[in-house]
Amino acid sequence: MKENVYDKLEERLGYTFKDKELLKHALIHRSYGNEHWEYKKINNERLELLGDAVLDLVVTEYLYKNFTKSSEGDLAKLKSMVVSEPVLAKISRELGIGKYLLLSKGEELTGGRDRSSILGDVFEAVLGAIYLDSGSDFLVAKAYGTKLLEYQINHIEENEELIDFKTILQEHSQKSHKVTPVYEVVKETGPDHRKNFEIVVSINDEAVGRGNGRNKKSAEQSAAKDACKKLGVKAFEAL
Repeated sequence: MKENVYDKLEERLGYTFKDKELLKHALIHRSYGNEHWEYKKINNERLELLGDAVLDLVVTEYLYKNFTKSSEGDLAKLKSMVVSEPVLAKISRELGIGKYLLLSKGEELTGGRDRSSILGDVFEAVLGAIYLDSGSDFLVAKAYGTKLLEYQINHIEENEELIDFKTILQEHSQKSHKVTPVYEVVKETGPDHRKNFEIVVSINDEAVGRGNGRNKKSAEQSAAKDACKKLGVKAFEAL
């Protein structure tokens, strides 16, 4: 990779590496070694492991200091959502990291540059590389990670695909009404290969939400989401 390509990527990342090899290392997917023998045992997985540990501490410390009213349980749920594949992959896409990945031709042809699992991993690898490049200065890695993750943390409820509305509704129902919500299929439409289920969820025999989905599980999530919104039940009280 040419120097000017590094410059463009560093500009997108908002960080200038003293050791450019660390950045390159963070971008090497394990498939690259299948076609480049010199990289057979060189990939970003070790940096990913390091970055994962750094990210875990960055996010946990931020949540501990900024969500002082949240319980340990809520903090744990929030952390698992923030460091999840969809969130990290979203950040990688916003930074345009996929364009710079070193992949095998096969991996690239099958959409590897935009695969969430790869993009989530490479974000952790880049964070690990920044940590090492800074001389293992956690404050540098924390400042960088916080800058990119702060918005995601404070708007986590907008990532509805990450939220288990059924569990949230059940916890609310058991706490407030001492009963478990009941889900009922009220309509099935479409052919077998494209079924649509309409489900109503009730608490104490009162309908509180309605949802649709291609299967019962997704329809129940949709109904629980509708119920949470109507009842004013938040995923996390501190948000």
